[in-house]
Amino acid sequence: MERKSVAGSIRNKERSKKKFLDAVGKILRTKGYTALKVNSIAATAGVDKKMIYSYFGGIDGLIDEYIRSQDYWSKVTIEEIEKIKPKLDDGGKSFMEEMLLSQFDYVYSSKEAQKLLLWRLSEPRKSLKKLTETQEENGEYIFKLLMDSHFKDNAEDVRSIMAIMVSGLYYLNMYAAINGSIFCGIDVNTPIGRDKIKKAISFMLHHTYENL
Repeated sequence: MERKSVAGSIRNKERSKKKFLDAVGKILRTKGYTALKVNSIAATAGVDKKMIYSYFGGIDGLIDEYIRSQDYWSKVTIEEIEKIKPKLDDGGKSFMEEMLLSQFDYVYSSKEAQKLLLWRLSEPRKSLKKLTETQEENGEYIFKLLMDSHFKDNAEDVRSIMAIMVSGLYYLNMYAAINGSIFCGIDVNTPIGRDKIKKAISFMLHHTYENL
């Protein structure tokens, strides 16, 4: 009986934690990060606010965990890259193409990811800074593992190109979601428009590998 009770307690804790994390996402989507208060999170989750302190050590811990769970590049772990390393014989071109195209779709479909991007541009916060640092660490590992040996003296040029491409993907999705869908004559909110952007991503990446 005691073992079942412990297992049930663990399950209840995980369910409650998920309710809190889901509540943060809902509030972020509908009201923005300024509405993330203990009472509103607890009310949205339907769980006693005391549990925020028990499970996360406070609202900062809860929000930090939520941020980690939502970031695309933080999910691309070093361990995952190591698993596919033996298959990467093209200098990382196919891997990077898949990552860029997937990220383009991820940010477009995730309102929470969009809100997080806005939050990062609007407020200094330790967890947001840590998120940026984690992204850079993962990105640097990818560059060193896949690209530096391939591009050699042109490695920094590739970093510059990737910086423009990634930031462009962020901006196009944010622009389409907030202020309008037409950018340079392309409707980013339509399948045809998004397909054109994706083809442009592949075009730029392939030319980078062919010409540097």
